[in-house]
Amino acid sequence: MARAKTKKPATKRKSKAKAKAAPAKKLGLLARARRKLRRIVFWTVCGPVLFVLFLIIVFSVLNPPTTHTIWSEGRRLGDVDHEWVGANDIAPVMLRSVVAAEDANFCHHWGFDVAAIKLALEEGSNRGASTITQQTVKNVFLWQKRSWFRKAAEALITPVVEIFWSKRRILEVYLNIAEFDEGVFGVDAASMHYFGVVPAKLTPVQAARLASVLPSPKKRSASNPPSWLRKRAGSIADGAATIRADGRAACFED
Repeated sequence: MARAKTKKPATKRKSKAKAKAAPAKKLGLLARARRKLRRIVFWTVCGPVLFVLFLIIVFSVLNPPTTHTIWSEGRRLGDVDHEWVGANDIAPVMLRSVVAAEDANFCHHWGFDVAAIKLALEEGSNRGASTITQQTVKNVFLWQKRSWFRKAAEALITPVVEIFWSKRRILEVYLNIAEFDEGVFGVDAASMHYFGVVPAKLTPVQAARLASVLPSPKKRSASNPPSWLRKRAGSIADGAATIRADGRAACFED
């Protein structure tokens, strides 16, 4: 007589099923954890990059509301003098003067003046190596304190700004956020502060003197310059006339 097959208890079948399902569940949890980690890494790395790219595009048509330097000086001093003015309301000689003073090859590079960088490295100095585009990037998107991280960020952002902004726009933003004296930001405030005129009425001498204070605005005066600064302003005025004559102002003049 054949033996009747005995059925395995239901509890044993369930425990075996659970034992088989446990590794699969662990694998599923690991896969979800990896996906979550990838999202975190992506947004940690790419989030700031995408945000800066968004600001670059926005600021190509809209004016930056403030900068880190203007904000920090406002906190320190209690208030700053700053009013935005469009490039069309700035005397063309002011645009030429700042280019002659800070970045004579402005129209001929894509954000970096390689020749000036090489010369600065040979002389062991940063003077003259930073272009107007780089200075604009530093002032709008970064901060003043020097560090390798800031220089790396500046190097990455600068060519992107050159892609999305016109040369005239770069100059307009630069002249509106540059510091010309303690608490005096932008060419509109500087024109009134030093000479009592609007930027559109600046003379070649006044424009050259304003450009001459930019490397050290807290220590130089455009309205009462010492003899050496007058000489520097004279050189800038000559340079402004030269770049107009030789075509190096063509990229930002109407």
